[in-house]
Amino acid sequence: MPRSCARTARLAAASAPLAAIAGCAGDYSALDPAGPAAERVEALWQAMLWGAAAILAGVMGAVLFAFAAAGREHRFSDRKVLAGWGILFPAVVLGALMGVSFLGGESLLARAGDKDDAIRVRAERWGWSFVYPGGERTEDVLHVPAGREFTVEVSSADVIHSFWVPRLGGKIDAVPGKTNDLTLMADRPGIHRGQCSEYCGIGHAHMNFEVHAHAPADYPAALAAADEQAIADPPPVLDRRAPPAGDTIRRWTDIVLDLFGIT
Repeated sequence: MPRSCARTARLAAASAPLAAIAGCAGDYSALDPAGPAAERVEALWQAMLWGAAAILAGVMGAVLFAFAAAGREHRFSDRKVLAGWGILFPAVVLGALMGVSFLGGESLLARAGDKDDAIRVRAERWGWSFVYPGGERTEDVLHVPAGREFTVEVSSADVIHSFWVPRLGGKIDAVPGKTNDLTLMADRPGIHRGQCSEYCGIGHAHMNFEVHAHAPADYPAALAAADEQAIADPPPVLDRRAPPAGDTIRRWTDIVLDLFGIT
């Protein structure tokens, strides 16, 4: 191999981990938490990752041992090794991970006292509306106080959607005729991006929203200003419902139908 190619290969191999790490940050990364609920989700992810790695190592070790020990005498049973490392060990690790996931998931759900000041979230293709305890309304932007827990009551007006702000916590479904509750908190003032994480039609990719976390002292004024702006400048209904991918889908549908001679 030429020296320049070898140097390029070494550089690519050395930079691969950095590229992988870079993918763990950003507006939509659950591994870059900005609140306690997201920190619990990130901790659960880490537990699942290392638990899965331990299971993989144990099972592969048992398989390699079985191949290496084939035809040789030893003092213990191959069946015991395969049963212990291939069955019992994964079962114990998976059971522990299941318990951790249940405890972590339950901690994200709203408690009875949290619902008194809950923000009502209504999903509708392809946008979000928010109604606050004081009657204020905003569209596609959720305003919350930083450093304080807030609860959202999520529902849908048409099909199943899913409310998700990756840097603040886990996702929860928006189901027609049902209300699901979720408690979140932003550690500090800032803007966090959210999205619908349940496919809901051809406008799904553009069904995003923002969470604006304000300093507690600035929150009432910011919410009042946002409410006045929403009243004065409501979003056009046709723009919100326009299917951004519709033309592309129709074009490719025509191409496929023409390919098979279907009219």
